[in-house]
Amino acid sequence: MIRAVVALAVLIALGAVKLPVERNLAALHRQEHFGGVEFNVDLREKLGQLGFVAALSGFRAIVADALFIQAYTAWENTEWGRMLLLFRQITTLQPRMLLFWDTAAWHMAWNASVAAMNNRTQPRLALRVKAQREYFALGKDFLERGIKNNPDRPDLYEALARLYKEKYKDHLRASEHYAKAAALPGAPSFDRRFSAYELSYCEGHEREAYERLRSLYDEGPKERLPTLIKRLKVLEEKLGIPQEQRIPDQPNKIAK
Repeated sequence: MIRAVVALAVLIALGAVKLPVERNLAALHRQEHFGGVEFNVDLREKLGQLGFVAALSGFRAIVADALFIQAYTAWENTEWGRMLLLFRQITTLQPRMLLFWDTAAWHMAWNASVAAMNNRTQPRLALRVKAQREYFALGKDFLERGIKNNPDRPDLYEALARLYKEKYKDHLRASEHYAKAAALPGAPSFDRRFSAYELSYCEGHEREAYERLRSLYDEGPKERLPTLIKRLKVLEEKLGIPQEQRIPDQPNKIAK
């Protein structure tokens, strides 16, 4: 009976000590934007023992930087699978570091995808295309998860827009993500233009694209860039805009 009481007292004492520690750790995870990351055995297997310990301590940045160097070496050796694993570890350790998400996506969607398409050991074109698109998807996944962890920064929205434009040839999605970037504080002014440019290539969206481009044009000489003028001219023809409402044929000399 006495042993049971002592054991119960020990458990209560341990619980009292453990609870504030867990609360502090949870608060730290929220502060460091470990969104959606569960610190369990599965995560330990993904990160390895050193990375898992680092995730629970103040050494995440140091370990992530060391892994980033390893990822660079993997890229030099075209070890795409190893590089993918390393970048997953890196971005888990440092989810607020935009460089890691952007670089991971670039390696997957651009470098690894090109290597897959040019793989001479795979004679079947269909399988090379399949591998290429899988790398596109991996790059997109990095950017989407990066945005989830950094919803207040325009950079990854811009990177995702470029991926949709250059790899998927999806101008509508590209336009949407440039627009999302443009809506954030500190976004560069070109995001609005790029969103309108991409929309101008989308069938069924010509009128909206024209209105957005014309609105930018009317803001003044700084917005009257060659690409904007060119796309406006194309849309004026498509939409049959009356001659008196069209912009001048000669581009503004101040624009570059």
